Amino acid sequence: MGRLTAIVLGSAAGGAFPQWNCRCPVCQLAWNGDSRVRPRTQVGIAVSGGDGRWTLLNASPDLGEQIRATPRLHPQHELRGSPIDAVLLTGAEIDQIAGLVHVRESTPFTLLATPASHAAVASNAMFAALSAMTRRAVNPGETIMLSGGVEASLFMVPGKAPLYLEGDDPAIGEESAANIGVEFRRNGASLVVVPGAAAVSEAMLARFGRADAVLFDGTLFTDDEMLRNGASQKTGRRMGHMPIDGEGGTLQALAGLECRRIFIHINNTNPMLIDGSPERLKVGAAGWEIAEDGMEIVL
Repeated sequence: MGRLTAIVLGSAAGGAFPQWNCRCPVCQLAWNGDSRVRPRTQVGIAVSGGDGRWTLLNASPDLGEQIRATPRLHPQHELRGSPIDAVLLTGAEIDQIAGLVHVRESTPFTLLATPASHAAVASNAMFAALSAMTRRAVNPGETIMLSGGVEASLFMVPGKAPLYLEGDDPAIGEESAANIGVEFRRNGASLVVVPGAAAVSEAMLARFGRADAVLFDGTLFTDDEMLRNGASQKTGRRMGHMPIDGEGGTLQALAGLECRRIFIHINNTNPMLIDGSPERLKVGAAGWEIAEDGMEIVL
């Protein structure tokens, strides 16, 4: 009987690692070929119940590269075809939807997303080229069946609207259908994925407490990380991401979890990307792993 399997296609935040235009201290190590850091593509996850069909969580700009690097996502038998059955969006940020252009070559798949995310995709005429794509709306609170007997439950996560839609005075930290998490279940096993979170609600804590593994937002180690190194004029919280360390950070908020805990969506400035760094040692001592491209989780 098939097991719930997830492959981390990409583990970095928007811009990947190293970011193409960045010489922050962490990216510079990568440009220098330092063995303590390893390149990462932008976040994507493939989920299967063991039947050879896969659902992708988000479609990053690096999706084509990710498919080529993952043999189980290669075309198998037909002249044209793919084991990719569906793409499920957690939002409509550029790094969540731009990769849809890589799956436009006439092979059918279903795009699963909230009405808010579908509207954002539909507003861009470029995506009209995906003529073989079927759109299916899924609301937060709804549970759907994916290929391979995998159940997926969508839930709202505190966050914000996509950057290109946020306007002059964006609401930060509100729960809405613009930013969701997903719980995947099969045969009693549960994997919860939250690539972006401005905070952790009581409902999220309860869901995490029932899970076997949690993949959670690891964008910045400290809230002012990008301010301090001159990479941005925004804090992590302003961008809709709670920090890992500090008051109200993830290490504090999720300290009581006993399931497997893995950080994903890691920004290029985050020093925990460096093997042996104090930040890496701190998250490891707290029981957290750090996702890498190609990591496989089998439950």
